[in-house]
Amino acid sequence: MKLFISADIEGCAGTTMNYETHKNEPAYQKFAQQMTEEVVAVCEAALEAGVDEIVVKDGHGDATNIDVMAMPEGVTLIRGKSGHPINMMYGLDETFDAVLFIGYHAPAGDPGSPLSHTSTGASNHILLNGARMSEFMLNSYTAAMYGVPVIFLSGDARICELSRELIPSITTVASKHGVGGCAYNIAPQTVIRNLREAVKEMLSGDVQARLEACRLQLPENFTYEVNFKDLKKAYQMSFYPGMEVVDERTDRMSSNRWMDIVTAHSFVVY
Repeated sequence: MKLFISADIEGCAGTTMNYETHKNEPAYQKFAQQMTEEVVAVCEAALEAGVDEIVVKDGHGDATNIDVMAMPEGVTLIRGKSGHPINMMYGLDETFDAVLFIGYHAPAGDPGSPLSHTSTGASNHILLNGARMSEFMLNSYTAAMYGVPVIFLSGDARICELSRELIPSITTVASKHGVGGCAYNIAPQTVIRNLREAVKEMLSGDVQARLEACRLQLPENFTYEVNFKDLKKAYQMSFYPGMEVVDERTDRMSSNRWMDIVTAHSFVVY
């Protein structure tokens, strides 16, 4: 069995404030270490459950947060940003059996985390077919484009809830829940234990049935709408091919090809 893991930092245990996720801040290193430990815990549990191969994509910031020296044998870590539009999912293809997300977080405009955002801080919110788009939704549809089911997610309680709305059979592990500008954080060692136990249980029994239950079907058409924080950014990005102006802060495009939406997203919010 071959797994693809996409990892972020905002949904890992402890991270609460934006500066804690920035590499140039003194507080950052301990949270990057927690991100590493959560990834290692999931990888070790999967390998112990009989998984043959794991590819991990570091998905936060410049994508050099996870300590490559800590990776177990049998794990490949993709560091850095290729420039490909699928971004946090770069490295995924049809040869994988399943996708797992670690350290994910609530989307832009959602009160479920003090760190809520979608890809960058440029938007007040992003709608996909009328629903608030998270990085989980974005990346799950990318996985579906390759025909690979998403079977696991860890992160704040809100993104766990939203993930189950899209993929009811997904396995989730919560690390915290947000209230306004604060977060109730579960002890990091408890999160590590919960990750190990959940992954081992998920990969036991009838795994094939679980994979099929988590397989997401792509909609036939997509409407992507960004409400920007900055008026100039909204105006500038209205010139992206296929975009139309909704109002002074909002641009919209539609397509029946998911790759069109992913590519637009990789340009207009960065």
